[in-house]
Amino acid sequence: MKIGVPKEIKNNENRVALTPAGVKELSKHGHEIYIQATAGEGSGFEDGEYVKAGAKILPTIEDTYAIAEMIIKVKEPIEPEYKLIRKDQLLFTYFHFASSEALTKAMIEQKAVCVAYETVEKADRSLPLLIPMSEVAGRMAIQQGAKYLEKPMKGRGILLGGVPGVKPGKVLILGGGIVGTQAAKMAAGLGADVTIMDVNLQRLRHLDDIMPANVHTLMSNEYNIRELIKTHHLIVGAVLIPGAKAPSLITRDMLKDMQPGTVLVDVAVDQGGCIETCTPTTHQDPTFIIDDVIHYCVANMPGAVPYTSTLALTNATLPYAIQLANKGWKKAIKENRELELGLNIIDGKIVYQAVAEAFNLQFTPLSEII
Repeated sequence: MKIGVPKEIKNNENRVALTPAGVKELSKHGHEIYIQATAGEGSGFEDGEYVKAGAKILPTIEDTYAIAEMIIKVKEPIEPEYKLIRKDQLLFTYFHFASSEALTKAMIEQKAVCVAYETVEKADRSLPLLIPMSEVAGRMAIQQGAKYLEKPMKGRGILLGGVPGVKPGKVLILGGGIVGTQAAKMAAGLGADVTIMDVNLQRLRHLDDIMPANVHTLMSNEYNIRELIKTHHLIVGAVLIPGAKAPSLITRDMLKDMQPGTVLVDVAVDQGGCIETCTPTTHQDPTFIIDDVIHYCVANMPGAVPYTSTLALTNATLPYAIQLANKGWKKAIKENRELELGLNIIDGKIVYQAVAEAFNLQFTPLSEII
């Protein structure tokens, strides 16, 4: 199969979808790999490394899309890429369709085969291609939150860990999944007073067992959230519903109850966000302020640490990419239920129900297509 890896063109997105090691593995299976020139530079991989691993370098993004039967990316295609995508071309990337009606309709129009990293799902309901980036984003949420709590960044002027004789900062984490767990670990390691909330009591029991003494668990409901936001300095939104838009747990009216200089980090913003006032921002312009509350809503947080992120992502995606390339997508999904759940759009039809529901569009069961 001819596999193309274009250079990411989303704002400050420095990751690349395939490392030279990944190229080597795919080449061993007889596939032709085409890398757009300088696609890996942001992650620390030079064109020469890809050539040594067996790839061919193409000068433009147009050339890369034109030759490839399968495109492997990191982030969803953005508007300049829409018309480069051909009918029946296989795209394997993060899509987060439920957060963008324009992207959804564009992929319907182009009649591409869209396999979304974020909805590939194992039998235990875990999301193997979302986990590595969720781990990065959860840890980064605390790094960034701690920075924006500083007074020069318009924050409240809180050192998360405190010092002897001074209480530590208070961190509230909404969601006890991968992002929330990693955020709690980082915040706890800095010495903060951490509360992690979830609606799943079994998950809270597990977190209560494994977390250090400065991490507390609390059932997530509106009453508890409204009480805690009054006293917490950094609030991290870490809610995920696979393939669907995240619910708004913090609403516009709640901002008035927060202390001036409170920092909100909405890691769920690429899936619609769980904080009503959050809209996607970029690494170039990451924050905005409403009611003296700082909002950090960068939709591709792991893009700021591309070397780590690219290696972590490729570790997870490569086995699935090899299956898709070796067997073709139809055979691959028949033999692997995890990949089948990754299918979101085929030939202009939405086959993932949560995406259709997000925009009141028609859902077509996969069984009616293949």
